[in-house]
Amino acid sequence: MSAGAEGAAASPARRLRAWQRRPAHALGQCFVIDPNILQAVVAAARISPQEVVLEIGGGLGVLSERLAARAAHLHVVEIDRRLEQPLREALAPFANVSLHWGDALKLSLGALDPPPRVLVANLPYAIAATLLVRVACELPQIERCVVMVQREVGERLASAPVGASAGKRGQRPYGAPAALIQLTCQVRVLRAIPRGAFAPMPRVESALLELVRIAEPPPAHVRELINAAFAHRRKPLRSALALAGQGPQIDQQRLLDALARLGQPADVRAERLSPQQLRSLAEAVV
Repeated sequence: MSAGAEGAAASPARRLRAWQRRPAHALGQCFVIDPNILQAVVAAARISPQEVVLEIGGGLGVLSERLAARAAHLHVVEIDRRLEQPLREALAPFANVSLHWGDALKLSLGALDPPPRVLVANLPYAIAATLLVRVACELPQIERCVVMVQREVGERLASAPVGASAGKRGQRPYGAPAALIQLTCQVRVLRAIPRGAFAPMPRVESALLELVRIAEPPPAHVRELINAAFAHRRKPLRSALALAGQGPQIDQQRLLDALARLGQPADVRAERLSPQQLRSLAEAVV
């Protein structure tokens, strides 16, 4: 946990060459080889010596060892057993690390002891959005996330409703994941990460994303309505809800009255409603 231990972290590129582990495409793996990017991630995470940190996707341990050197305790989750030897070697100098093997989408992350308050990770592309929705909606103890994700995913999660984003060129489509996460967190894209920071070089760019919790997770009925509302995003919201199987639970007149109170027309699409408007709608009709 000392500065010396952090300074002794191995070169990411050298470790990758030494272990000759290729990322598993099916798992969305992509190994960071740029130490400057790793330093930027750790700096953005602002980890205090008292904090408990969760890392999803330990990989070769190049980020793990930098986090372990700063945190009171580090939980590392990794699904790929091919990486066990290099990961254990990287973490061997640290007594403050718990290593968990399995799928982060299935593990009981809420039962981790001591409970983590911060998530810092190079998230596998395949699970990034789903995992962040789970953190926002199911893990209220996580107060802050600083994660590397596919740039398009990061921009989608930070996007605004259609109309609120008028005039913003290149605005990514706003959808259910963005609405659910923004109900509980402030979302910011901190910086772009070039493809050359990874090996092998991916076809897409990445970004460093920050989530800071501002509210408790929304109740189940709010999450269900938001997911249903975006299931058929090109249709009016009331039609989308009916097509998604929510129709029998929702009185159409109550829905129209609730939309009117929000200043919205009867044929409004979900993509035009803010996260808070969607929550208000759910509380009025479900």
